Amino acid sequence: MIDLILRLDAFKFLPHLFHYITFRAAAAAITAFVLSLILGGGLIRFLKRVRAAERVEKTDSAELGRLHSAKASTPTMGGLLVLLAVLGSTLLWARLVPLALLALFATAALGLVGFYDDFIKLTVPGKKGLSKRAKSGMQVVVGLIVGLGLLWIARSDSAGGDLRLHFPFVKSLSIDLGGLWGAPYVALAVLVMVSSSNAVNLTDGLDGLAIGCTVMVALAFAPIAYVVGRADYSSYLLIPHVANAGELAVFASALVGGGMGFLWFNCFPAEIFMGDTGSLPLGGALGYLALAVRHEVLLALVGGIFVVEALSVILQVFSFRVFGRRIFRIAPIHHHFQFAGCPESKITVRFWIISAILALFSVATLKVR
Repeated sequence: MIDLILRLDAFKFLPHLFHYITFRAAAAAITAFVLSLILGGGLIRFLKRVRAAERVEKTDSAELGRLHSAKASTPTMGGLLVLLAVLGSTLLWARLVPLALLALFATAALGLVGFYDDFIKLTVPGKKGLSKRAKSGMQVVVGLIVGLGLLWIARSDSAGGDLRLHFPFVKSLSIDLGGLWGAPYVALAVLVMVSSSNAVNLTDGLDGLAIGCTVMVALAFAPIAYVVGRADYSSYLLIPHVANAGELAVFASALVGGGMGFLWFNCFPAEIFMGDTGSLPLGGALGYLALAVRHEVLLALVGGIFVVEALSVILQVFSFRVFGRRIFRIAPIHHHFQFAGCPESKITVRFWIISAILALFSVATLKVR
């Protein structure tokens, strides 16, 4: 859409305003936010009408089911709201270069996986959604396509593209992943996409928790994408330059706006839950941003809340299977604090605070080399 606007003579009086990524990124955030607010009420009413309500009885913990019993009538699959807002806003304001198109594909594809998973939960008695093998297989396929797509984009770059793994705080240390026809890089892409989508999915357990942290991470990656897309800025800061990465600042800003719009309805007490329809594509979108701007390691820092949530599950399972005892009262860790008597809203806000601090610190690492 923006490519058409840039060609119209009628917009020449706007002194190249639509050429500026910063303007389009701000417009994308506002557009996604407004779309969420406009569509939110109608979607909630529709989901209630078709009885797409949260199934708290399908939890593995009776105590958790009791704590969340009041949520039984709250509609789920609200991730549709975020997807419509983010995809629509990005299509409107971003130049559809290959990097942006691949971002849209990854988000939409994982959205379909999450939608199918939620649909099974809601319609098949006794089913908790897709099997772990089926869901993981679909995520791996999306990750493979993303990895191959980014590999092709890098190889198409006249400068050869950057397929090295970079590390924060260190300007001289990097690992080349372009050997063996780019297989190591594609494997990394699969790992990042699957891990990030699952981590956000695990974090989605309290009102506003996952979407609030997602907004913080996207807010950090928006300026990073802008800087990486500028050859002059990236050269000065000694970080990799990726041609057209600035358009991903528009995509990241749409994530921020869409996420804030969803949070309007998802904050405590939630009127709607995102379900896997939202958590899988949002996690995948964050993973894609990290891959596309060559800051994969930084994702573990800026998304520290998601990392801790995922690690708490891994450690809990490992400890129980090996030693026969649990480390936490329950995993993921946000439920551990809930079982300890901490109010749900307090847990959520404290996790937001930590996520905001990590986001600010992560952006600061661009200068600390």
